[in-house]
Amino acid sequence: MSEREAADGVPRDQVIVLFGASGDLAKRKLLPGMFHLMRVGLMPERFRIIGVARKPLGDEEFRALARESVAGSARQGEEPEDWQRFSESLRFAAVGEGFGELERVVGEAREELGEEAEVLFYLSLPPQAAAGTVEQIGELGLGQGARVITEKPFGTDLGSARTLNRKLHSVFAEECIFRIDHYLGREAVQNLLALRFANGMFEPVWNRNHIDHVQIDVPETLSIEMRGSFYEETGAFRDMIVTHLFQVLGFVAMEPPTSLEPKPLGIEREKVFEAMPPLRPENVVRGQYEGYRDEEGVAPDSDTETFVAVKAFVDNWRWEGVPFYLRSGKRLAESRHLLTIAYARPPRRMFPLDCDQIAESFGHDHLTFELGDPGSISASFLAKVPGPRIQLGEAHMRFSYADTFGGTDEALDPYERLIHDVMVGDRTLFTSSEAIERLWEVSEPVLREPPPAIPYEPGSWGPREIDDLIAPRHWHLPNEHV
Repeated sequence: MSEREAADGVPRDQVIVLFGASGDLAKRKLLPGMFHLMRVGLMPERFRIIGVARKPLGDEEFRALARESVAGSARQGEEPEDWQRFSESLRFAAVGEGFGELERVVGEAREELGEEAEVLFYLSLPPQAAAGTVEQIGELGLGQGARVITEKPFGTDLGSARTLNRKLHSVFAEECIFRIDHYLGREAVQNLLALRFANGMFEPVWNRNHIDHVQIDVPETLSIEMRGSFYEETGAFRDMIVTHLFQVLGFVAMEPPTSLEPKPLGIEREKVFEAMPPLRPENVVRGQYEGYRDEEGVAPDSDTETFVAVKAFVDNWRWEGVPFYLRSGKRLAESRHLLTIAYARPPRRMFPLDCDQIAESFGHDHLTFELGDPGSISASFLAKVPGPRIQLGEAHMRFSYADTFGGTDEALDPYERLIHDVMVGDRTLFTSSEAIERLWEVSEPVLREPPPAIPYEPGSWGPREIDDLIAPRHWHLPNEHV
């Protein structure tokens, strides 16, 4: 059975060991997500979920925490028999005084499910804690044949990424390591593959001859939300650019794979990363929203960026000379998840002067992908305004996932999709150690010599210097028509 075929079936019996089980991610996404997978028939027939944290909890306390998490998830209804089955799968092991209790609980779960049961470790932990946990798993011999999920950031620079990869490889085989990026679990991101490779109208013009530039925008209205300590160590560049936005760039810029199997897809994405030259600090704008230094856990003289805009390139035959503009930040004017493909202007002006002026203010014809679920695709272009005169106006067409396909209770959110992929061994949406290290290598010049973090007003679109970065072009936000 191929990995792709396995991904369509029900996973084998599974022992899932969830580190950071009392943390925010586990309560908001992971526990409700696994409950929903069970409800729609995508969890194994038999499974155990072992919550792990430093704080000692009993099984019943962990079940109460899980029930509160499931009840607080807006998408979940709850049937008594569903909760009963899920609750019976839950166990807890505290590791505040060592991993002995975890070893015992994992052993009991494997005995209950039988020798064929697989083991999956989910490390919902920061990088330093994850590295130490991997060592402990290895010392206990629990990693043999098991899979492991690690959360971003995958290190904080090239050196730390290499160190983390070495520790992971000392316990787990590379094919058993799943570096999760929930952004790639979005339906709209995955639809990029369908749009490009299932249709004859897009791929022929998906190149430097027809595309002027690409923009990937993920602005957020939220602040750092009590995560001052985390953000001080990470910042917007590490948190968003090196992970989510570079990964989307990989899907946009990749060559057609020989098939949609995980290995060919991974090879083509990694070729994109290899073709990216190291970022130049002068092609990066860093910003910090006013009031950030007053947040809890933030140094009063902090230079950590809460906003970043990057101009990147892919030096290959398809994309030579085409800039990719990536932008993300906190406390901005809107929360959006947009990919904009801006097409080249026609080589010759054929319309009256007033039409040319309209065309100049309009900018470039463009396709815009709303990457937030449920997602949409819109096309913006110039068309003749009805009437006796030749006059141009902006026109728009829009495709909506919700309007076309509707919504179902069986739809998976990104974490659910990716957890299921891990359980069946499908690596399509996961990144290799080589790719992770290459992206840190591309980022090294900016980490060594970061531009200053320029203050910007909350509710704005970031520092004004971003207009200089993209000139003579223009950002499609805030003027997007979707």
